[in-house]
Amino acid sequence: MKELIFSNPFFGIIISVLAYRIGMVINEKTKTAIANPLLISYVIIISFLLVFDIPLEWYCEGGDIINMFLSPATAILALTIYRQRELIKKNFLPIFAGTLAGSVTSLISVYVLCRLFIFDMAITASILPKSITTPMAIAVSSSLGGIQALTVLCVILTGVTGNILAPILVKLFRIDDPVVQGVAIGTSSHAVGTSRAVTMGEIQGAVSSVALTFSGVITVVLSLFLGYLI
Repeated sequence: MKELIFSNPFFGIIISVLAYRIGMVINEKTKTAIANPLLISYVIIISFLLVFDIPLEWYCEGGDIINMFLSPATAILALTIYRQRELIKKNFLPIFAGTLAGSVTSLISVYVLCRLFIFDMAITASILPKSITTPMAIAVSSSLGGIQALTVLCVILTGVTGNILAPILVKLFRIDDPVVQGVAIGTSSHAVGTSRAVTMGEIQGAVSSVALTFSGVITVVLSLFLGYLI
């Protein structure tokens, strides 16, 4: 009976939607960055699965269906790019240069820290593509001999952290230029961070969308060279 109920695809869909809705309500009530709807929904879903001893495979029957909408949802960001196309054309070189610098810094810092803490090569390869969108990160990790599950976890943590901290860091470091804000968010925290950039302003959302695309391509290309070091 338990398997019949919890392995049904509707279970994964319903609990995901309800958990995120609860997160939104809490966020609206508290008005704090740490009360991020995505983070809260993760905590609720994981806790529910652990308490009731529900295998992840059962949840994924419905969870994977929701995951299918990730690509179309990301593609919708093209609308903000189109609306801000003149601004992006004008700032194309600065956006590309900023994204390149951010991507290289991310890869080098991860590699150096992994060597410093004596992580093995599989773990290093798994963490390296943490700042790019999940499908590309998995491809990079797999090509370098990484662990896909660990890569997905690192990508999620990076995105949620960027989503939560982006507005705080922008104020802390007094970054007033919306183009700079967008480059920083898109380069460091991919689509999840970009969803926060969209709420900060249309320019930030558009530039962040471009930056996450550049960051993904740059990371994939650089991974070809990193393969010789790992």
